[in-house]
Amino acid sequence: QVQLVESGGGLVQPGGSLRLSCAASVSIFRFTAMGWYRQAPGKQRELVARISSGGSTNYADSVKGRFTISRDNAKKMVYLQMNSLKVEDTAVYYCNGEQIGTLKEYWGQGTQVTVSS
Repeated sequence: QVQLVESGGGLVQPGGSLRLSCAASVSIFRFTAMGWYRQAPGKQRELVARISSGGSTNYADSVKGRFTISRDNAKKMVYLQMNSLKVEDTAVYYCNGEQIGTLKEYWGQGTQVTVSS
């Protein structure tokens, strides 16, 4: 059974940093890509960053230069390093994996990130 479990969220002041982690229960080579999404209250879920199985990355314009997505295939982990955090980064962050072949999407339970002074 495929499970994605996020961790690392919390409360941080503007300008601070957090590192989110996503642990997969299966090899992440099973996914054509993995990504981080976020959903703020009253808003739609949006893509934050995505990394392909080959390591190619793309980011939302709002986080370019501040966030970095990475993966450790051996540990079955995906990370999101978030620097220079802003109040508007406050949201629940979700890990996502798109399975090769079926294109079925898997989601974690989410981790809350709150940026506030």
